[in-house]
Amino acid sequence: MGFDVGSSSVKASLVNADNGKCVATAFYPEKEAPITAVKAGWAEQDPQMWWDNAKLALKKIMADAGAKADEVKAIGISYQMHGLVCVDKNLQALRPSIIWCDSRAVPYGERAFRDLGEAQCLGHLLNSPGNFTAAKLAWVKENEPQIFEKIYKIMLPGDYIAMRLSGTPNTTVSGLSEGMFWDFKNNRVADFLMDYYGFDASLISDIVPTFSVQSEVSAEAAAELGLKAGTPITYRGGDQPNNALSLNVFNPGEIASTAGTSGVVYGVLGEVNYDKKSRVNMFAHVNHTAEQTRLGVLGICNGTGILNAWMHRNVTADISYAEMNDLGATVPIGSDGVAILPFGNGAERILENRELGCSIHGLNFNTHNKAHLVRAAQEGIVFSFCYGMEIMEQMGMDIQKIHAGRANMFLSPLFRDTLAGVSGATIELYDTDGSVGAAKGAGIGAGIYKDHDEAFATLEKLQVIEPDEAHRDAYRSAYEHWKELLNRNI
Repeated sequence: MGFDVGSSSVKASLVNADNGKCVATAFYPEKEAPITAVKAGWAEQDPQMWWDNAKLALKKIMADAGAKADEVKAIGISYQMHGLVCVDKNLQALRPSIIWCDSRAVPYGERAFRDLGEAQCLGHLLNSPGNFTAAKLAWVKENEPQIFEKIYKIMLPGDYIAMRLSGTPNTTVSGLSEGMFWDFKNNRVADFLMDYYGFDASLISDIVPTFSVQSEVSAEAAAELGLKAGTPITYRGGDQPNNALSLNVFNPGEIASTAGTSGVVYGVLGEVNYDKKSRVNMFAHVNHTAEQTRLGVLGICNGTGILNAWMHRNVTADISYAEMNDLGATVPIGSDGVAILPFGNGAERILENRELGCSIHGLNFNTHNKAHLVRAAQEGIVFSFCYGMEIMEQMGMDIQKIHAGRANMFLSPLFRDTLAGVSGATIELYDTDGSVGAAKGAGIGAGIYKDHDEAFATLEKLQVIEPDEAHRDAYRSAYEHWKELLNRNI
């Protein structure tokens, strides 16, 4: 069984261990879960809400599948990254969780980066402390000292759900790394950052391997959920590492990509390295160990599906998305000189946190039409992905293959062909999601599968897109023109 604890809903899936097929899936709430913003830039959720929604989703999948409690052999958890949950000695949440999109802690991370120095932070954490979990805890310490004094353990959203299932707080190296609590150079908790912020080492829960019997469902939780006491919890991972796992991305040079409202390229690096300009996030991948370096390198473009949706709403509202894609494909590669910088959804990490806005270049009122705008928008999104992948390549990653779900922007042949054409990578599209991936991760951790190759042997590959070598020069020329425009505007 897999849980995927997102900020909009909690999804649960049951997977048949023998054939790898999902037999039941459900999510709650059916409308997007509330996010509380007491002040501008704040974003909080009640951890109890995640638990309540997990119970509802679990109840439905067990009923839909006709499954019995003793048939659930292992539980895996995927979760929204970078959140902070604080609990007291009774394991009760002391305040709402400060979730991933809350920006109040930015000054605390920036100050640590300045005071500790780039070499120390990037060399050990592989990132700036930024707006990650450690900086959020620093905000609580300074602004809510009466709450900070009561904290027994801090945890990420996935750690919280595992604790509610088992009654035992613990965490993983991958989770600690996403919170900026892990020192990659010394392979231990980042004592220097803990000391800087004034955090006691006891706040960190016991560390368990990502794939292992991390804990077991308690008698209390079993009675509440209708599960069997002693059912092992054997995997957890943040949503982006887990998405990569769901797409069977474990090896250096492989890329997992999503292209929803915002877009992500998440690559696996086989050596400890970092971007000197901190334009990408770096965490321990789910299969990272002290003996085998596997780092997840995360590049984000905020202006992805949101730009495509804007184009549809304001330029081609009279036709469907599929027809819009076909319209854009009637225009040559490079959109006859029209280029769009797709950065209209806030500051972009790959641009060193600059907020450029979206801009259209080269538009000629006598020769260009809506088809050129459609193609230029999708090309601009692809080019931003490739810009992020170039940063990864500069860090030593050899990108040969891109794995993605057939959803969102990857439904567009124009988008897919352009991405393969510019990057030179083969794109493989699969039928999977985060909760199914978490279930298969649980199977690995429980020893039901001997390794990830066996776990994902039944992963359904829906489509393969090879690079169009005949038009490679045209794709690269369009990309270089786009980069020239970008460099002029940075």
